[in-house]
Amino acid sequence: MRLEDIRDNPGASKPKKRVGRGIGSGVGKTSGRGVKGQKSRRGVAIKGFEGGQMPVYRRLPKRGFTSPNKVVYQIVNLTALERAVEAGKLKSGQPVDRDALVAAGLVRANGTPVRILGKGTIKASLNLNVHSASSAAKAAVEAAGGTIVVAAAAEEANS
Repeated sequence: MRLEDIRDNPGASKPKKRVGRGIGSGVGKTSGRGVKGQKSRRGVAIKGFEGGQMPVYRRLPKRGFTSPNKVVYQIVNLTALERAVEAGKLKSGQPVDRDALVAAGLVRANGTPVRILGKGTIKASLNLNVHSASSAAKAAVEAAGGTIVVAAAAEEANS
């Protein structure tokens, strides 16, 4: 085999479609765009434009409120913690903080606060240090012999 013998597999590359080359080509006249005018031109974005009529997104009332200070948590359920302990990713009895949860693959390392929720059961004794936890999660972890330290409460206690 020589360098000049190398070819693409059959059907691997198709020739460029030549539009606007007469009605016999199948893509003549309007070049497959179907219309004349603004919508047949290149680079035209008219999303939401209704021909001078007030657009629907401006006609409809704006309702509700979005708080700029809303805290979005990364959620970890008790079931996920129990699975991580069984898989050996978390050690029972050792402190489990955000870095340990990232290493176990339960949360992402993007700085978002972590919240423990009480879905499922936990048998392992874990000492969790997180930003927030539901009352059901606190009760379940403490019943299993562990503790949950909420970071905001810890910061207030230190100051």
